[in-house]
Amino acid sequence: MKKLKLGYAPTRRFVFSAEDAFKYKVLIKEKIQSFGLDIDIVDLEGINSEGLLYDDNINADLIIERFRQEKVDAVFFPHCNFGTEDTVARVGKALGKPVLLWGPRDEAPLEDGMRLRDTQCGLFATGKVLRRFNVPFSYVTNTRVNDPVFERGFSNWISAANVVRQFRALRILQIGPRPSSFWTMMCNEGELLERFGIELYPITLVDIQRASKRVENGNSSELAQAIDYIKAKLDWTEVTEADVRRIAALKVAMKQYALQTGSTAIAIQCWSSLQEAMGIMPCLANAILTDEQIPVTCETDIHGAITSVMVQAAAMNQAPTFFADLTVRHPENANGELLFHCGNFPVSLSVEEKPKLRKHFLFDDHAPGTHEGEIKGGGMTLARFDGDHGEYQLFLGRAQGIQGPYTRGSYVWVEVNDWPLWEEKLVKGPYVHHSVGIHANVIPSLYEACQYIPGLTPDPVDPTESEIQAWLRGKGL
Repeated sequence: MKKLKLGYAPTRRFVFSAEDAFKYKVLIKEKIQSFGLDIDIVDLEGINSEGLLYDDNINADLIIERFRQEKVDAVFFPHCNFGTEDTVARVGKALGKPVLLWGPRDEAPLEDGMRLRDTQCGLFATGKVLRRFNVPFSYVTNTRVNDPVFERGFSNWISAANVVRQFRALRILQIGPRPSSFWTMMCNEGELLERFGIELYPITLVDIQRASKRVENGNSSELAQAIDYIKAKLDWTEVTEADVRRIAALKVAMKQYALQTGSTAIAIQCWSSLQEAMGIMPCLANAILTDEQIPVTCETDIHGAITSVMVQAAAMNQAPTFFADLTVRHPENANGELLFHCGNFPVSLSVEEKPKLRKHFLFDDHAPGTHEGEIKGGGMTLARFDGDHGEYQLFLGRAQGIQGPYTRGSYVWVEVNDWPLWEEKLVKGPYVHHSVGIHANVIPSLYEACQYIPGLTPDPVDPTESEIQAWLRGKGL
């Protein structure tokens, strides 16, 4: 995954101190570089003698040209003094990327009563003009450079911009149609393309069967590495050497197809035609690919694949997701719920040092290929992109891992703040029984990303919308 490219466009206004604006241009860039984010910064050096955006229409055109040539993914307009609102708006409008406004808090007036920057006043002006230009933007409270509110807000916005970047480039490899009995997995392919630009690349189960067979009969390094990984990471004593090779070949074939088609996620018809045709379950192959940041969703869940890409992007692709059924309530905890699937959770999340590679426990043929066992608990985000009747929402909630009874498959028990509220929201829709989890708090960045995705409404259940907004303003620091 390429690094996110940030357009850094510090701005000033001619009637305030140019010297102080230049000083803050340097301080702010040094500060955001210290946050440790995996980004590349494209600045304005060489555009003019100051490397600042100010009231010069020629500069606006040059800035737009540079940022387009560099293919920036988002633009930050720190106001180093009052700033130049019209030029900021023109640049933001021309680029159509996520925009962040912020400025460092002003010092006290000088002894003679003069003020050097009036940054806060300029932020009010720029916000209004961006609205006139219909440019969506994010805002971080006017604070000092070293204030933790700035780091929280900036880092969250970068994560949101990464979600938007990957959402706008989504192509999903669809392997087979949805299972005939799973009406819940219906999706509107045309609407996804028309509204969000999301592309599907459909292939048949015969296509993946043939590709997998070619890999299995070959002697590629990718196949050898996949076999070695399975044998090193899992207890495979319940299956055969041939089973391991076949599962590894499926994993390699799926990844090759994804790379060849430019797909960033996969949705597969995981049962029951596939195991009848190939003699294995794809669960472990799905798990390994998800660990490699190519998330795979079961039962041809296209909306689940969209969710998976958004969630891992919100974590800056630093943590794997897991794709789960919301299954049964905890036998003792009224706010407890089982997150389960047949055997597709990433191996890296397993509690056991060597989880089991087993035969599927629900089907009569007991085809091998499930990665079973409990995964680690801790704090998690649960999310779901879904929609019907032309309206789309993003469910957001936080959960905490808890103890619960043993069950088959991949699983973890969690506790939420108010399960009856969650259950009512999920049943009444537009959601289904599938969710995507990640061991990270990415709710604020997913919430922020929605304002840059027309037609997608955030639907947070815990924390609430007002609680997310308060957190972004610095509550709790």
